[in-house]
Amino acid sequence: MAVPAWAQDADITVTATGTRTQVVATGQSVTVIGAEEIEAAQGADLTRVLTRAPGVSVSSNGGAGSFTGVRLRGSEAEQVLTVLDEVRVADPAAPSGGFDFGTLLALDLAKLEVLRSSNSTIWGSDAIGGVVVASSRAESGLRGSAEYGARDTVSALVSGGLSDPDTGFLGLSGTWFATDGFSAAEAGAEADGFEQWALNGHARYYFSDRFEVFARARYAEGELEIDGFPAPDFTLADTLDTQETRQLIGSTGAVYDSGALFLSAAYSFADTDRDNLDGVGAETFTSTGRSDRLALRGEWRPFGPLLLHFGAENEWTSYVTRPDAGEDTRITGAYAQGGIEWRGINAHIGARVDDHADFGTAVSFGADASYELTPGLRVRASIGEGFKAPSLFQLHSDFGNLALQPERSTSFDLGFSYGERTLERRPVHAALTLFRRDTSDQIAFVSCFGVATGICTDRPFGTYDNVARTQALGVEAEVWARPADSLRLGALYALTEAEDRDTGLTLARRPRHAATLTGEWRPLRALMLGADLRMVSASFDDASNTVRLDGYETLTLRSSFDLSERVQLFGRVENLWDEQYQTAAGYATAGRSAYVGARLKL
Repeated sequence: MAVPAWAQDADITVTATGTRTQVVATGQSVTVIGAEEIEAAQGADLTRVLTRAPGVSVSSNGGAGSFTGVRLRGSEAEQVLTVLDEVRVADPAAPSGGFDFGTLLALDLAKLEVLRSSNSTIWGSDAIGGVVVASSRAESGLRGSAEYGARDTVSALVSGGLSDPDTGFLGLSGTWFATDGFSAAEAGAEADGFEQWALNGHARYYFSDRFEVFARARYAEGELEIDGFPAPDFTLADTLDTQETRQLIGSTGAVYDSGALFLSAAYSFADTDRDNLDGVGAETFTSTGRSDRLALRGEWRPFGPLLLHFGAENEWTSYVTRPDAGEDTRITGAYAQGGIEWRGINAHIGARVDDHADFGTAVSFGADASYELTPGLRVRASIGEGFKAPSLFQLHSDFGNLALQPERSTSFDLGFSYGERTLERRPVHAALTLFRRDTSDQIAFVSCFGVATGICTDRPFGTYDNVARTQALGVEAEVWARPADSLRLGALYALTEAEDRDTGLTLARRPRHAATLTGEWRPLRALMLGADLRMVSASFDDASNTVRLDGYETLTLRSSFDLSERVQLFGRVENLWDEQYQTAAGYATAGRSAYVGARLKL
């Protein structure tokens, strides 16, 4: 549509597939959300942006900053690989080794890519449910924004960059977010606030038009007030506990691109420190998780339509917690993927081998293909295998089990798509996808209450074991339309059947139905009016399907007004009809909330 807030390049290059592929041609299920759409959604809450992709469900233990899990097509939250600025950011000290999306705000993000299928062939461990790739802003000029709203919530962004096509780029951004919040416990009365500040730097230097070096770094520090399970009732209630989180990530490397040959070599690291404090400031728990990675990735186009993707990685991870002495491990992997891009055909097939210091070897296979039947209309199909290495906590803690094997999955999808989500070439985009994922050897906690034999020997409080087999299957539908130059409409729907294959019960916190309706209208060139309706069906909070989470519908109204080419005012009302709902049993969610803000671009 002819609205600047949605103007994006239709030939978007995606990296969530692990290759430099145009999103319109890939055979895999990928959604790309660009900077303009992130800005149009408004606010720091990343989950409001992520649910603009089909197949995404979210659960949170309270308000802003609280632990937030993102699931793709009914996967576990810890089975989603998360990459920020080309750095894997999972916390090795977390019990299941996943990433907490409550610590990542949308304030300075430029792009989100959501891949909704198993893809360990390219990514290695953790890519069972899929991959979320987030990219920070790296653009020249100055930009700033500020917002104020409900519960004394304040957020601010300042970013700047200098670029020269012959020399390179240097950029820096800073964000700050603070809120008084609300009680994380549904039955509580004491507000739980959250504050976080972050700095992000990015530099590139061009030695020539073929060779460059780069460096990136991000530091974020946050403090979250949390509720717990105090004596004597041991039920979720108000406490004065807090959690302090410090995250430092970085990468440096070089890129060579001659056209026929592309090479990228990099070293990256991610460090996450957490301290839990009681009401008087005494430490009750501490953890440090660290990962270091060396990676080489390449693409070679020897002639004509043929291409070869290849790569190798070595990752070292370690963790230390207050009750545990800590451990470390290593995993090494290499992959090769052949492909053809010829006329309307885009197809790839490849394999990967990983060697883990604790459990041994894992082999992953993957293939995808798409074919343009008529201009704009494609049929797509993919098959992918995934695995997730046991976390260091699951292996080595007091609850650990050194006999654990990696979780494994096989996913399939088949679908059709017409046009592009950006609507640049055609006024309609539509996609329909059928999917299925089977997971085996899923790791779960085994209670040893009253049991002292077998796997519970010398494990009085329980342990971990490969006990579960799960399956998720369903359908995703997506339609975007531009019925007039000033109007853009979108509708997303996912039907997901996720169950434990041994018990037949529904997996916890996986709603069967989830839909998002969105629209934007520009009655004037400077004025935008938008609305987002999120609808989620009922689900269960527990594996035994005894605790029910009711379905809910929330409506957000938003608008913006361009005072000039450089200054924009914006505002929104979230949860307009003050819906009372939960995404995790016992944890509250925000009621009706209003916000106003302004942006400046120089």
